[in-house]
Amino acid sequence: MSSNKGKDVAEASSSSANNSAAAAVDDPDQQQQKQPPAQLSRYESQKKRDWNTFGQYLRNQRPPVALSQSNSSHVLDFLRYLDQFGKTKVHLQGCVFFGQPEPPGPCTCPLRQAWGSLDALIGRLRAAYEENGGLPESNPFASGAIRVYLREVRDSQAKARGIPYKKKKKKRNLIKANHDHSSNPNFTTMQQRS
Repeated sequence: MSSNKGKDVAEASSSSANNSAAAAVDDPDQQQQKQPPAQLSRYESQKKRDWNTFGQYLRNQRPPVALSQSNSSHVLDFLRYLDQFGKTKVHLQGCVFFGQPEPPGPCTCPLRQAWGSLDALIGRLRAAYEENGGLPESNPFASGAIRVYLREVRDSQAKARGIPYKKKKKKRNLIKANHDHSSNPNFTTMQQRS
């Protein structure tokens, strides 16, 4: 009888496990809880990490600043704070290598965050702000002061390297030009002639 009792307990736990598994199949809420979360894309994970870093930066301020109370001056301070972790050599006006794209030797000029990195960071934080309940019209990452700061960083880094910044042409113009030519019956390309 004692051997049957152990068998009954095992069968009961097995059947209760089967019943809960069947219930989980029927209940979509439990299915979502059981499945591991979907892995974030590289962009989404960077955006989440940047948002958390900005939040931590605000909490470390004296006195701490709530995310809802942050403004463009906090964002500018955050960007300046990040400069200490930069890896881009930006030559100062008095440096002998100022304006040289590839300096022949080392110098004591500071390392800064590259303009492109700051621009991408602001784009991710701007999106994260709105995804976390912020209103687009009060987004501190979208303010004019941030755009002016980024433009100044871009221009100063371009001068320091001796390479002027050139805005990339949009590809839409090429597509439109091809479309215009293809709709013209008198236009022939080299491939059409052969």
